[in-house]
Amino acid sequence: MGLTIGVDIGGTKIAAGVVDEEGTILETYTVPTPPTADGVTEAICSAVSEVSSNHSIEAVGIGAAGYVDDKRATVLFAPNINWRHEPLKDKVEQRIGLPVVVENDANCAAWGEYRFGAGQGHDDVICITLGTGLGGGIIIGNKLRRGRFGVAAEFGHIRVVPDGLLCGCGSQGCWEQYASGRALVRYARQRANATPENATTLLALGDGTAEGIEGKHISEAARAGDLVAIDAFRELARWAGAGLADLASLFDPSAFIVGGGVSDEGDLVLDPIRKSFKRWLVGGAWRPHAQVLAAQLGGKAGLVGAADLARQG
Repeated sequence: MGLTIGVDIGGTKIAAGVVDEEGTILETYTVPTPPTADGVTEAICSAVSEVSSNHSIEAVGIGAAGYVDDKRATVLFAPNINWRHEPLKDKVEQRIGLPVVVENDANCAAWGEYRFGAGQGHDDVICITLGTGLGGGIIIGNKLRRGRFGVAAEFGHIRVVPDGLLCGCGSQGCWEQYASGRALVRYARQRANATPENATTLLALGDGTAEGIEGKHISEAARAGDLVAIDAFRELARWAGAGLADLASLFDPSAFIVGGGVSDEGDLVLDPIRKSFKRWLVGGAWRPHAQVLAAQLGGKAGLVGAADLARQG
């Protein structure tokens, strides 16, 4: 199959891109994300029509944040869009006249990294995305593993602390409450309140108060040597690495790929994740260790992965 289109549905914009068989994006088109569910569907069709006008397109892949059924056709539930058992594949196909594949956005990103990014050369890869929340994807034996009902790899909602912090999903103690962008900000604010003398750079980057600290401030302050910012990254990494050790017991991959906005800080966060992973890996002194790798495709991974999954059919 030749050219396909990948669609990435974000909180503020919807991006559609024409992608070739090598994972190269040839052209993109973006539209603002509408506030309504029907509006999002219309915007997807509009973006696909615009970006495909100069190309011969064979299929379209859509990455949606939510639970997608086993047929990769219906969005069972989307937390940020009012989609409940939404027949997205059928609606878009009727409008654009092309085959459509719908997939969870984290699965799309994982597949993109496996095919064209950090996962190249590996048959068994587990991906996690450390963004606002925590998502993931499972590739075992060169295949994306979605589970019987299509909703596997919701790693962020594995409960790591019984009766722990309340999660947006309604449960308590979910992994993403301890290893995510939100968790990083919480750690930094708590520590800045407790020891403001160790957070002078961090506080100065915000409005002078712990409540004014944002993720971008933590990254900049850590690079400048701010002790509280560095400690916040270490705490996030401690939880992330311990979680990867548990996933190694389940899947035994040859590599973990860490993506998402938090991973953009490179070794500042990846090195302590590797140390934590080594510390908590059961039997680690006697067994092979999976590599912990930084994602390579950045924000393009979901779009590229969705397009390639459409190519796979």
